[in-house]
Amino acid sequence: MTTLQLQTLAGCGLAIGRYPRFGYDASGGGGLAALGLHDRGGWQPLSFAACGLTIPALSWRTTRFLGLPLPPGLSIAVHPERLDGRWQPATGALELQFDARFRFALANLYQAPDLLVRTQLTTREVRGLRHSAQGQPLDGMGQALLVGIATVQPTGEAWLDRFLGLPDEALAQLRCRLQPAVPAEADPNPAAVA
Repeated sequence: MTTLQLQTLAGCGLAIGRYPRFGYDASGGGGLAALGLHDRGGWQPLSFAACGLTIPALSWRTTRFLGLPLPPGLSIAVHPERLDGRWQPATGALELQFDARFRFALANLYQAPDLLVRTQLTTREVRGLRHSAQGQPLDGMGQALLVGIATVQPTGEAWLDRFLGLPDEALAQLRCRLQPAVPAEADPNPAAVA
C-alpha cells in the first residue's frame, strides 16, 4: 500500500459565524496517509492516522484578523480526530472528512470548552447559508486548496456561545501539498550485533 505525505501550507483561512475570515499560516503541519486501490471511477481511498496528524495552532504567530495578529496569549489549538476520504489522480480532486476539536485558551488563565467541527473538505465549490468558497484541485506541484463548511453547535459556555453566535456556520480553507512519502533512510551506523 502506498503512503502519501500531507503538508499544510500558508494561505489558509477560517471564518466563524458573522465574523470576517482569519488569515492563517498553517505551515509545518501534516501527516501520513495510507492510499488504497482505485475504484471504477478512478478514486482512491485515503486514510490518515489522527494520532500522527498535526495542525499548527491559531495564534499571534500564525493568524491575522482584519490585518492584525491575534492578541498575544490568545490561541486556538486544533486537535484532529478524523481525516479520511478519497483522491482522484486523473483530476486532482480530493474529498476528505475532517473532524476536530478547536480549543480556545487565554494564556494559562482560561480554557473554553472545545468547539466541535465536522466537515467535508473538498477541492470543489462549497456553499452554505452564510459562507461560500471555491477549492482548487491538486496541481502539478501537488498543491491544492481544500474548503469546507460546518455547523458549529453551542459549547455550553454562555458568553462564548453569545460572542460567536452559536449555532452558526464555520468555513475552513486549507492550503496543502500531497505527495508520495519519502521513506526513512536506513540508519547509517547500525548497532553492532553482539
